Amino acid sequence: MASTQSPRCAVLVGPYLAGKTTLLEALLHASGTTQKKGSVKDGTSVGDASADARSRHMSIEMAAASAAYLDDPWVFIDTPGSIELSQEARNALMAADVAIVVIEPLAERVQTAAPIFRFIDEHAIPHMVFVNKMDGTAQAPKDILAALQEISERPLILRQVPIREGEAVTGYVDLVSERAYRYKPGHASDLVKIPDDMTTDEQVARTELLEALADFDDKLLEKLLEDVIPSPKEIYQELAKDLRDDRVVPVFLGAAEKDHGVRRLLKALRHETPTHQVAAARRGLPTDGETVAEVFKTVHVAGTGKLSYVRLWRGGIKDGQSLGGHRVSGILRPFGAQLSKVPEAKAGDVVAFGRMDEAKTGDVLTTSGQRPASFRAFPPPLTPVFSLAIHADNRNDEVKLSGAIQRMLDEDPSLALDHDGDLGQLVLAGQGDIHLQIALDRLRQRNNLKISTTRPRVPYRETIRRSAKQHGRHKRQTGGHGQFGDVHIEINPLPRGQGFAFVDKIVGGAIPRQWIPSVEEGVREFLNKGVLGFRVVDVSVTLTDGQYHAVDSSDMAFKTAGRIAMSEGMQKCDPVLLEPIGLVTISVPNEHTAKVQRVITGRRGQILGYDAKPGWKGWDEVTAHMPQSEIHDLIIELRSLTLGVATYAWKFDHLSELTGRLADKVIEDQGSRATTAAAS
Repeated sequence: MASTQSPRCAVLVGPYLAGKTTLLEALLHASGTTQKKGSVKDGTSVGDASADARSRHMSIEMAAASAAYLDDPWVFIDTPGSIELSQEARNALMAADVAIVVIEPLAERVQTAAPIFRFIDEHAIPHMVFVNKMDGTAQAPKDILAALQEISERPLILRQVPIREGEAVTGYVDLVSERAYRYKPGHASDLVKIPDDMTTDEQVARTELLEALADFDDKLLEKLLEDVIPSPKEIYQELAKDLRDDRVVPVFLGAAEKDHGVRRLLKALRHETPTHQVAAARRGLPTDGETVAEVFKTVHVAGTGKLSYVRLWRGGIKDGQSLGGHRVSGILRPFGAQLSKVPEAKAGDVVAFGRMDEAKTGDVLTTSGQRPASFRAFPPPLTPVFSLAIHADNRNDEVKLSGAIQRMLDEDPSLALDHDGDLGQLVLAGQGDIHLQIALDRLRQRNNLKISTTRPRVPYRETIRRSAKQHGRHKRQTGGHGQFGDVHIEINPLPRGQGFAFVDKIVGGAIPRQWIPSVEEGVREFLNKGVLGFRVVDVSVTLTDGQYHAVDSSDMAFKTAGRIAMSEGMQKCDPVLLEPIGLVTISVPNEHTAKVQRVITGRRGQILGYDAKPGWKGWDEVTAHMPQSEIHDLIIELRSLTLGVATYAWKFDHLSELTGRLADKVIEDQGSRATTAAAS
């Protein structure tokens, strides 16, 4: 008989290679949802179902799978572990009732989970830890827990201790029920006697568990002080309450590939995971009211159109009904890449709505079209840290490329597109080189496009160091009216950051008023590409004198005269190259701070200082001035030095003179580009 309970949603998150997709397969098989456990290695898994994911042997997008365990409905969502694809995990977590943080049993790699823990803690999402691959480690759980506690704001509570036979982990002791189990791959574990040599360790670990729970329950504390042992039922109730309130983090042990500990995790999820109403209340949504669905993922599917994955927080929806004036064209229940059509969805469900063309990730869909005022907003997308200039090899494909990119941005909010008209380049930015390569492969494969990429050009500028006076004359005689314009200008440097100023000092009608704007237009036109080949900044040009011809003078003649005066005069002004300098803030675990400082100085940066990162235990923020040309691949070096977790943010700060060999190389490259462009 089917359960009348609302579905609960568990999201699997964790670092790359922790085994999340393998755990999803184990959960689906152990719950009886699948008859045969899929394999990541064999390409038969429910998660990583796309050809791109399987060719890369990594998760590249979230995968949701509806399931049932002991008639309780569930939705499990597997997410990518790569730090570059963490937007997928963040979006999925906003739909979660509980998060399962999957980690490897290596204390030295625990830091890779720090950004995940930070996001979960910030949003008060109840979560458990599953220490995977315990079959292949000799590390003690207490060492792993100690490392984990350094990155978790909530206290971690070990729920099991492993039973070892030599180097192998063959089972576990449950610290609440005080029962021992021997693993039996593919089946429920066998109940066995607690080994005599584990009694002391088990008692110590159980006492630590009870003392941690007693910090949040005075009655339990009184019992412990009076040496009264609480019953397992009382302990389980306290664990469920503390998980619901996000007070503690239970830690389970296992090996998903061998089915070790998977059923124990399922039981804990079943009895302790709060309902969707608790998650909705955490987001600020009252229990009563109209239907509320939140879009947490958007996908464009060839032949199907746009799909909006939603968590239905309140109410229900039937196929064909409208939300905010937009008709729901199909309700689909996900199981990896497979989607089955259902007539309706109820509160707690995770489903995909078809053809909600106006809906975006993070949107809240309601019957009235009005977002509930108290419902807390979706977190903003991650800021891009790596970019590439892209273009279609065939110019006729540029419109097609533009539309394809917009659909991709709809799917992935952590991507950004900038059209730099000044430099004439289209720049795609994201979370790293892998992230952009995945995005570019999708553009090519889905849209049959040939795309090339280059390193984005840096918006260098040029300015002057000295003043000059210059006479510019444009005189041309043709068969009819000729062209005549004559100007005298003064060119002066301005303080850095002042831009451009045009000053009119014409007196006595030397140049009629109607042609003075044309002189300025000619000056400005030259400033777009100065003597060194770059846009000119921080100069003032003063028009002091000139001449005109009653018949041959015109707007075009004076514009040309102004441009000639600038072209000849700027060469006398000691032009110099300016490079953009960014204010960079690098976030890094403090054990790597010294390495990061060396990276900054090695990239011509100037360290301004460093301090503890607010709200991030064990992390520093290093601030520095750094040339924009050195920032392009900064994220790659930072991650290689910090197990992939360091990141940075930057903004333009000022322009600084660049001289010597570096400046010569920049000017030479600019000249080569200009020559190539002219030839083409």
